[in-house]
Amino acid sequence: MDATHLAVDGYVDAIPAPGTSRGTATFDLIHSPADADRIAPDTPDTVYACTTNDPRITDVLLREIQPGDLLRVTGTAVQADGPATPARLTVDALEVLEAAPAPVLNDLVLERWSGYAAVFDADRDTVPVFTVTGTWVGEADSPDAITDLIDAYENGGGQR
Repeated sequence: MDATHLAVDGYVDAIPAPGTSRGTATFDLIHSPADADRIAPDTPDTVYACTTNDPRITDVLLREIQPGDLLRVTGTAVQADGPATPARLTVDALEVLEAAPAPVLNDLVLERWSGYAAVFDADRDTVPVFTVTGTWVGEADSPDAITDLIDAYENGGGQR
């Protein structure tokens, strides 16, 4: 097997996961071709199956790195066993080049009434209602019907 020391810039594909032994982590890094104008338009991205056994890097990966973050990783790459298997990269240095934007829950509001919670979604007329412990109460036809739904639930009316 040929091993090559290199630095790769790429995006994290999914939340990094703990490795198989203590102090290790794994993640996939998606590397896009650097000069899209000079390659065929259907050239695929390269996927690197990354691992690290450096506890400092593992800590950063498991606590701070999110899908969509742009990273520069440096380490030792080993060619994949076959064309369908991603190349393996053992990471010994990591730099965050750009953090992914924080996800925004557009027009979604959680409101609480004593022991109940309702989820308001601007895209829906109905309103799901739960107890604060997570028990399903029902779905109100409109925000005005929430108190009627809670009253019915408390009086043994069950779910609607």
